[in-house]
This record gives sequence, structure tokens and C-alpha cells, in this order.
Amino acid sequence: MSVKGLGLSANSRSWLVVMFSRFKSLTVIAFAASALVLPGPLAAQTPDHPTDSSATFPTREDLRDMTVAGSYLAARHASIERDATAAAEFYRSALRKDPKNNELLDRAFISSLADGNIDEAVKLAGRVLKIDKSNRVARLVIGVHDLKQKRYESARRNINQSVRGPITDLVATLLAGWAEFGAGNARGAVADIDKLTGPEWYPVFKDLHSGLIMQLAGNEKDAGVRLERAYKLDETALRVMDAYARWLSRGKDGAPAALAIYEAFNQKLARHPLVVEGIRETKAGAKLPPLVDTPQAGAAEALYGIGASLTRRGGEDLALVYLQLALYLQPNHALALLSLGDLYESVKKPQMAIKVYERVPERSALHRNAQVQMATDLDASDRSEEAIKILQAVTQDDPKDVEAIMALGNIERGRKKFADCAVTYSKAIDQLTGAENNNWVYYYFRGICEERSKNWDKAELDMKKALELKPEQPHVLNYLGYSWIDRGLHLDEAMKMIKRAVDQRPDDGYIVDSLGWAYYRIGNYQEAVKNLERAIDLKPEDPTINDHLGDAYWRVGRTLEARFQWAHARDLKPEAEELPKIEAKIENGLPADETPAAASADKKKDEGKGG
Repeated sequence: MSVKGLGLSANSRSWLVVMFSRFKSLTVIAFAASALVLPGPLAAQTPDHPTDSSATFPTREDLRDMTVAGSYLAARHASIERDATAAAEFYRSALRKDPKNNELLDRAFISSLADGNIDEAVKLAGRVLKIDKSNRVARLVIGVHDLKQKRYESARRNINQSVRGPITDLVATLLAGWAEFGAGNARGAVADIDKLTGPEWYPVFKDLHSGLIMQLAGNEKDAGVRLERAYKLDETALRVMDAYARWLSRGKDGAPAALAIYEAFNQKLARHPLVVEGIRETKAGAKLPPLVDTPQAGAAEALYGIGASLTRRGGEDLALVYLQLALYLQPNHALALLSLGDLYESVKKPQMAIKVYERVPERSALHRNAQVQMATDLDASDRSEEAIKILQAVTQDDPKDVEAIMALGNIERGRKKFADCAVTYSKAIDQLTGAENNNWVYYYFRGICEERSKNWDKAELDMKKALELKPEQPHVLNYLGYSWIDRGLHLDEAMKMIKRAVDQRPDDGYIVDSLGWAYYRIGNYQEAVKNLERAIDLKPEDPTINDHLGDAYWRVGRTLEARFQWAHARDLKPEAEELPKIEAKIENGLPADETPAAASADKKKDEGKGG
């Protein structure tokens, strides 16, 4: 019997939204109290399983034939599903039929904005402001549109009316500063930014953008002072570090000074693509251009920076607005695209994330990362063969790309291509240069694939290697301990290992199931029932755990309950090879003379000595 549910999520995108680590002091409560408040549909709970919006997207003929009520209900459903494209189409359809309905207008505006259809959102924002001149979201959208069109004075007026609380005050001040710079007043722009007071995480934003404005205004000396100050405030902030290193590369100390900054960051967060690119270029003696080159790019950088930070801090709705506006100003901003894709993934919309990752320019240093993430989302959308082809191409281009190799192995493992994933993980292991603790995961994943491919000897060696690197790792303790008991090997040691895993993960239904099944396999059915009932409480919809509990009930004489659990396991869609076994048990029960693995334990222990 195989071990289920023990795979780990190998998400190596921790660098993706690295921007300002000081921003972590912002609490969700503070955000909720101060941020722009969006209408209900955008904040609705997302479904557990992603949906393919293209499967239900309305045709223009469908929209024309629908009533106002029908369009509204369809839009509400699309909003709950976080399908902003369909929601916007339905709300706009309803609005065309009932143009004086202010609620429809507001929802059509917000949905269009969330969908990234900023041109349509601008039109609707103008109508919203005729009804409510104080609507802050509409003011922000109109202001950003003005900034893009280089109507800088109008941009400042509208943006300054979009404020309310710490986050929106900061965004408005930075955007207004960039508009003022666009109007030719760099000194006034910096002065206005400097006047802003607020939380302790403001200064790094203020110094960064003041420095960028001074750079474009030709005041390199003062720009360097501000960028250095921002860097000293937070050396772990990717964009701050990059902006400062770029300034240094053009200064008197040139590329060596910039290289030192990049290499120091690389020690904190290894192999970020933009850092790798910076190291390569500064080693070649390049003088790097500023981080931004226009007022529009500067404003996009401000919107991206705060939007990316909010994405992981419970502020997805406001983050979505800021990221879409950033991309309106700078459509090829690769980090903003990756952050938007990451946001869609966080709300379980892989189809939408895929469309975003497709927009990352091929020339960008981040294109490879977009390909890896897109493959993950293709797999989540049941398009695993496409995902595998993409990752095979990425790894062929760079056979040492461990992240892409691991992503490929994870997809193969998830799709039960166990022989393939064992080979793939071996390629990743071949690239390891040390014995760091975190390397346990490579051996653990390969061990799973080998065990499922019936190569137990190799699997056992890999699990032992994983424990050597991470001695108390609960998933490895559980997998190896379970596998030993299932084979009648090292029973005492295996039971201790599983118990240590449960002590660390008492609320993990799969690990608790392993303990219950271990008791079953050694013939302690009462303890098996006790632990398997707890596992069911933790994971009620898992077919294997229900099957296990049915077996344990049968052994303690609770035959009616056993058949109920087996029937439930059957209805929960177990693995194909398990279904006929479950159906046979429902029909005939367990044979009276079945003997647990413990009966042959002594023989197997002798056979497994030293294993």
C-alpha cells in the first residue's frame, strides 16, 4: 500500500515580490482601516478549485439577449469566482440596458479596473465622478490616465483627491511627485514627497523615489545621497539595492562599487535573475542606466512596489488595482507582471495567471521564471503535457537550472509519472554542491518516486539521506517509518519515527493516518481505530483514510460502520487500483483469517537487518 499525501509544495518564488522588507510591519488591520474600500464582489471568497473562465465567457449575442437581472446575477457569480473579465462584460451589459443605475455603474467600473481594462475604466470613472466627486478610486484612475497622457497638472489634482490613510497617502504623494516632475518641477516634486509624514516604513519609499527623480533631473550627486540612504534603511529591498547599484556603476568608483552591492545582495538571496544580470554586466564594466527613465515609469514603479508588497499581506483587492495601473503605465514591467500572476495564483485563478505570464517579454531576465510559473499553472489547469514541454525546453536551455528541474519533477510526481520524476530529481541532485540542510527535499522527493516505482532499496537510501540532512523532518520520518512498517521492517524504530512526526504535526491528517495504519499493521486494532478516527476528523474527504478506518472497524467487530466507511471511500474516487479492492470489501468484508504484517515481522526483520 502506498503512502499518500506526503508531497511538499516546492515553491521557490520567495524572491518574487521582494521589495521593501520594512513594509512587513504594516498589519492587515491597519490596511483594512486605511485602504480604499472596494465593492463586495472583489472581496468574495474564492472557490477551492480553479475555473476556466473561457468555458463560460459570454458571447456578444448572449449579452444582447440577457435581461438586466440576468446580466447582474451572472456578473455577481463571475465576481464571486474572481473572473473579472466576465464580471466586467456582464456588468457593462446590464449598465447599457439600465444606464441610470448607479450601483451597476460602480460595479462595472471596479470590475473593468480589476480586469486591467483601464481605458474602459477611465470612461466609467468619468461617469462615476459626475455622481460622486469624492470617489477616491475614480480619482486615482483618472489621475493615472492623465499622467500617462502627460497632462501633469490635471494628474496631480486628481491623484491628490484619492487619499485616505497611510497606504493611499503614500501612493498619492509619490504619483503626484512624479506628475510634478513631469511638469518640469523636480525640486518641488522632491519637496512635496519630503513633507509627507507617517509610519516608519515611509522613509525608504520617499528616499528611493526622491533619488530617482533627482537622477532624471540630472542632479546625480543629491540622487546618490538619497539612494544610499534608502539602501542603508533596507539593504534587503531588491529595487532599492538595484537603483543604488545602478547609480554607483556610473559614478567615480564605477562597476566595482556596484558589483560589491550586487554580490552582497546575492549572499542574502541567491541567484535572483536581476541580480545575476547585474553581476554579469558590472563584471563587464558596464555603466547601468537608471531604474526608470520617464515620469510614467517612475509612477509605475511606485504602484508596483506597494502593490507587490500588499499581494502577500492580505490586501489582494487594492494590490490588484495598483498592479493593473502600474502595467497601464508600463505594460512590459516584468516584476509587476510576475506579481500580478502571483496574486492570481494566491486566489486560485491559474488560468488568469497564465495569461499574465505570457506577457513577460522574452528579452527580460525574468522570462525564464515566468515560464516556470506558467508551467505550474498549466499543470494546475490540467494541461500538464503543455507544462512538461515548457519545462523540458527551459531545462534543455540550462541543464543546471535546479528550480526548473524541480518544477518539472514536481509535475511528473503529481501526475504519477514516477519513473520520470525519479530521473528528473536525479538531475537536480547532480547539481548540488554541498550538504546544506535544505537539500533534504531533493532526496525526499526522489525517494517518493523510487518507492512508487517499486525501487525500494533506492528509495530507502534516499529517505535515510534526507534524514541525515534534516534528522527530525516530519514528512521524511513519516514516509520512511510508514514504509518500514508496511514491509514489516524495523517495527519499533519505525513506530517511534511516526510518533515523532505526529508530535510535530498533530493536525496533519495524513501523518495521523500513518500512525493509525501502523498500529493496524502490527495488529493493535484498538489504537488503530483511535488514531484513524482522529485522522478522519482532520481529513474527512480522503478516500485512503476512510478505507483504512473501515478496515480497523472490521477488525474490532464494528462491521456496519466498516461497510459505511468503505462505501464512503468508494464514493470519494480512490485510485483506480484501489477501487476493486474496496468494492470487494463492501461485498464480502475482510477474510477472518487475514493476518497483519506483524505475523511475518520476525522473518522480515532478519531479512532487513542493516537496511
